[in-house]
Amino acid sequence: MKFTEKFLSRVLLIAVVFLLVKIKAQQTEIKLNGAFVPLTMLNVAVEKPIHKKFSMQAEVFISPWKSLYGKNMQFYMGTVEGRYYFDEVMKKWYIGAYGSVVAFNIQKWNYLRSAIVYDDNGNPELMENGNIRSTERYQKGLAFIFGVSGGYHFTINDRLGLDIYAGIGATQSLYKGYYKDNNERYDNAENWNKSGEVIPTRGGLMITYKLK
Repeated sequence: MKFTEKFLSRVLLIAVVFLLVKIKAQQTEIKLNGAFVPLTMLNVAVEKPIHKKFSMQAEVFISPWKSLYGKNMQFYMGTVEGRYYFDEVMKKWYIGAYGSVVAFNIQKWNYLRSAIVYDDNGNPELMENGNIRSTERYQKGLAFIFGVSGGYHFTINDRLGLDIYAGIGATQSLYKGYYKDNNERYDNAENWNKSGEVIPTRGGLMITYKLK
C-alpha cells in the first residue's frame, strides 16, 4: 500500500506539472480550493475550454497526513471532469460529470470513535490489566468514483474568479480494515473487502486565475 500511495502521488504531481507547462490556450484557468487550505489539504485544478459551452477539468486532491487531528486522513485523488455551462464557458451556472481514482488510509465517518472489540464467540476481549478492549478502526485501499456535479462560476475581473461547486458519486472501494491499537485486521475478509455507496465526494470554493 505504501508503494501504491507513493507511486500514485508522484504520478499526480507529474500530471499537474505537465498540465501547467503545456496549457497555453486563452481562457485556461488554474485553481486552488480555499475551503481545504485551513485543513492543510491541497486541492488544485486546471480547467480548459473545448467549446463555447463545454470545458474539461483535471484535478488533484492530496491529504498527505497519516494523522490529522488524531484521525487517519491520508489520501491521493485524481479527477477528470467534463462541464457544460448554461450561459458561456467558465461563466455562471454549470453541470458536470466526473471520474476519480483514490488511494487512501483513512477512518470512515462511522469508525471515528472507539468501539469494543469482540472475540470469535461474541464476548468482549479483555486486556492484560483486566479492562475491556476498545479501539478505533481505520481502512486502507483504493476507490473508484463516478458522479455528477454542479456549481456556479463567479467572475471578479478579467483574471480572477470563484468557482463554487459540489458533487455526488457512486463509489466502489477495495480496502482492508485495521485496529488502531495493534494494526491488525479487524475484518474477516481473506484478502480485500469490497463496498459500494452513493455519497458526496467533492466540493468547495476554488479561487481561479485565468491565463492569457
